[in-house]
Amino acid sequence: MKLYNVLSIGLIAAAAVNAYTFERLEKNNTVLLVVDHQVGLTQLVRDFAPTEFRNNVLAHAALGNLFSLPTILTTSAETGPNGPLPREIIEMHPQAPYIQRNGEVNAWDNAEFRAAVEATGKQQVVLAGIVADVCTAFLALSLREAGYSVWANTDASGTFTPKLAEDANRRMEQAGVHLMGTFAIATDLMRDWRNTPGSAEVLPFLDQYLPAYGVTARAHGGAVENGTLIPGELELI
Repeated sequence: MKLYNVLSIGLIAAAAVNAYTFERLEKNNTVLLVVDHQVGLTQLVRDFAPTEFRNNVLAHAALGNLFSLPTILTTSAETGPNGPLPREIIEMHPQAPYIQRNGEVNAWDNAEFRAAVEATGKQQVVLAGIVADVCTAFLALSLREAGYSVWANTDASGTFTPKLAEDANRRMEQAGVHLMGTFAIATDLMRDWRNTPGSAEVLPFLDQYLPAYGVTARAHGGAVENGTLIPGELELI
């Protein structure tokens, strides 16, 4: 093979490697979807502990108020065994569109829900639902097909088994869905602790819904307020 052919192939390969564009969440271009987080369906979730998952679901819904995102709530056949949304979510978003689907499994198949999403004018979608391989994945794939950029909150999308969650995540990822947890979504929307919302708003959110980071902030605050070091601490920092 001639040298210039080798060089051409190398340049093409290098260009392909460098073609990636890091798509970031823009809070002014994002809509939050709360999909089928119904009290009956919650009992199907086995890949999270119940307390952890309940907290994650509430954290997902709270992102809307934290970042002033248009938020849309939807349920599937809630008068049956799937049940209603938790009252805490409804109380968080009393003015949000609340689409109670009578039969459609995929929320995108419901004309009222689809119109509510389109009416926001946003092109980036953050969503989570129960179960991950149906309510989250079906909608995420439909949104991708419709041209939206989609972020699936894996913290707040649960299903019967970890294997099914892995299958759903792989299917979504292959379609270009971004898979992220609540902390990553919140910090990407925030971008900078000095922004608004920034540390003053986001730290209380994390303290409530992500106690691990809340404890970190509390420990730092307590240390600064107390203003003392015990022997051995100075050598650790």
